[in-house]
Amino acid sequence: MSTIEQFGYRQELQRSLGFADLMIYGLIFMVPIAPFGIFGTVFASSGGMVALAYIIGLVAMAFTALSYAQMAKAFPMAGSVYTYAGRGIAAPVGFMAGWVILLDYLLVPTLLYMVAGAAMHSFVPAVPVWAWLIVFIVLNTVINRLGIQMTARITRIMLAAELVVLAIFLVIGGIALAQGKGTAGALTPVFDSSAFSWTLVFGAASVAVLSFLGFDGISTLAEENREDARRLGRSMVAALALAAVLFVVQTWVAALLVPDRAALVPGANVDNAFYDTATYAGGAWLGVLCAVATAIAWGFANSLVAQAATSRLLFAMARDRQLPSFLARVDPKHKVPVNATFSVALITLVLGVGLSFYADAISLLSSLINFGAMTAFLLLHVAVVVHYVVRQRSRNWAAHLLVPVIGFAVLVLVVINASVAAQVLGFVWLGIGLIVALVLYSTGRRPVLPSEVS
Repeated sequence: MSTIEQFGYRQELQRSLGFADLMIYGLIFMVPIAPFGIFGTVFASSGGMVALAYIIGLVAMAFTALSYAQMAKAFPMAGSVYTYAGRGIAAPVGFMAGWVILLDYLLVPTLLYMVAGAAMHSFVPAVPVWAWLIVFIVLNTVINRLGIQMTARITRIMLAAELVVLAIFLVIGGIALAQGKGTAGALTPVFDSSAFSWTLVFGAASVAVLSFLGFDGISTLAEENREDARRLGRSMVAALALAAVLFVVQTWVAALLVPDRAALVPGANVDNAFYDTATYAGGAWLGVLCAVATAIAWGFANSLVAQAATSRLLFAMARDRQLPSFLARVDPKHKVPVNATFSVALITLVLGVGLSFYADAISLLSSLINFGAMTAFLLLHVAVVVHYVVRQRSRNWAAHLLVPVIGFAVLVLVVINASVAAQVLGFVWLGIGLIVALVLYSTGRRPVLPSEVS
């Protein structure tokens, strides 16, 4: 198995995770019941073709997962696309990839806490969203501080709980459909000729892919993987495939049971759409169960692993002197990047409390996160071609040329159809990154990665 010492680093994190741990981590990061929280937004933006939006999102992410698997095999280190673009293309490109993926990783915990807080606030109105946010942040920071094994144990328990809630919804939803409660034709969630347009569906897919983001988080645990690097890539593909099946099935059933389809239009308040649908299908108890499950899944389980992944990205960039060096400090007892973990908690706290007073914060955060991730993934696909085809002279045309080229093309369509606000703010963030890179160069801290040891 390749070691990070080959690339000029010391092994500081604890190698304790196997294939099952990594796959479960990815599933929890994606959240098996992720569509519960953004169902209304995807329904409104897709004209009711929610399942189709998720299928297109799966296609986009499938090619990306395969490219991730190739780069994880070549460079088994923490840092995700930052490492892969930096090693596969050039260090400055790696910095920019890391910078744009930070837009995803730094905002993901904030989004998760806000969705969780909104869900809890929906049935406990006396407690404001920001208060729930603080509770979740403190709890997750303490658990992550105790080490990756503690995080892995918690995620197994949470995954089982989420699957139980999903099974309950699907059973009750199936019974409701059998009783004639359906409000649309069986194929409407996949194709509705009266509403279909490629612009519409790709626009919705740009939101739906939010649910798939997380499989890439597995790559940030490369230095805590105790097995062959190939297993890391396989765990990403496996987690993505399992999550996709769950997403399409649950959104298909929910889309057939929406009680007031005309009310779910762009610009309307659609945050509680899934919970209203669950209430219509099985009663108030099912709506409350789904809301509580969403709060716990997003605010605890998902944000727990999101914080862990973000701290590893900060750790990797700081180790290469692309961020302040204090972020690279590893706790000697628990073997976790402790300063990076606390920094993520602080950033999330400030952003979350501030944005909790902004009415359209969840929608804006979703679009920004997707823009950052999709842009970074574009560089990932380029890295595969440059590293394998150009440098290594690989003749594995399918894995090293066809897959990344198709993945790149699909992601371009998704980015183009993202919201205008996300595009504007995303390019502003990209511009700031370029300024930071210039400052690094001018102060003698230009992006340089440790050389491989022959």
